[in-house]
Amino acid sequence: MRIRRTAAAVTAAAAMVALSACGDDAEGNGEDVEVGGEEDFVTDLTFGTGGTAGTYYPLGGELSDIFEANTSADSVNYVESGGSGENLGQMFQEEWQLGLTQNDTANDGVNGQLDDLDGVELNNIGWIANLYPEAAHIVVRADSGFDSVDDLEGATIAVGDAGSGTRAISDAILAAHGLEEGDYTPEVTDFGASTEMLADNQIDASIFVVGTPVAGLTQLAASTDVDLLGLDDAIADEISGDSGAEPYDISAEAYDFLDEDVATVSVFAALAASTTQVSEDLGYEITAAIFEHADEITLDVGESIDMEEALLGIGDVPLHPGAERYYDEQGIDLP
Repeated sequence: MRIRRTAAAVTAAAAMVALSACGDDAEGNGEDVEVGGEEDFVTDLTFGTGGTAGTYYPLGGELSDIFEANTSADSVNYVESGGSGENLGQMFQEEWQLGLTQNDTANDGVNGQLDDLDGVELNNIGWIANLYPEAAHIVVRADSGFDSVDDLEGATIAVGDAGSGTRAISDAILAAHGLEEGDYTPEVTDFGASTEMLADNQIDASIFVVGTPVAGLTQLAASTDVDLLGLDDAIADEISGDSGAEPYDISAEAYDFLDEDVATVSVFAALAASTTQVSEDLGYEITAAIFEHADEITLDVGESIDMEEALLGIGDVPLHPGAERYYDEQGIDLP
């Protein structure tokens, strides 16, 4: 039976625990990556996703079913988590073997640039595939009087959960508008809780980075009049240059309450696997299963899964050896 459990957010001390496996260093995407030996590999996999109200959690559930049915993994247990940062940290500690992550957070992780980790480089993270774009949503109540991010000075803003990739994007968006902590009150919480707080007028705005459309916002809009704040093109370009995000438009067709497209920024949602606990063969099978069974994914984001875009956003993240072998066989240009 699939296990669902809530994991505590990763802490700096936990993330800096040394890897217990005695693997070998290999070159991957221009960087050293720790690779496990046969005795280190496992086939009972724990898969870190995100909060239950976002896209990561249900997507992780559907991917788990696909991986269990089409790979040699004995089990794939998907778990609720704080998001990208926690998933990467738990994989680094060899507690979890698979994780969904924003590409910018994964790049920060392998480069030792994650907040509060004191320069620790996560050296057993292997890129499997870019899955879909994730857009920054800046949500306010329609009666709030807020017309732009500049208006949020003095507001209480949900900026993302601890251990999530949303927090870095939230900070970048607010900083690009001249808003630093002290200019607003940050509410560190997950996407689901933030929508409830917005509906109850406990916060003024919520920023979250998710695939579009996201069911949690559609559900909020059914009971509360809401709006999305857009970004000026120059601001979107500035954020992109500083954070690894890209300018992106949320289509007016994504949500019933929108009358026009909303300019924002986007990162990529990617799947990563441990290079010390997921063997090359299993990594290969997982990569193949994603593209050969993408049509079984019922979420809208499944339509964005495309092998030709599998390496978008990879940056400095090493390819998992199994994914590298798969893409090489498929004729995909490797980084």
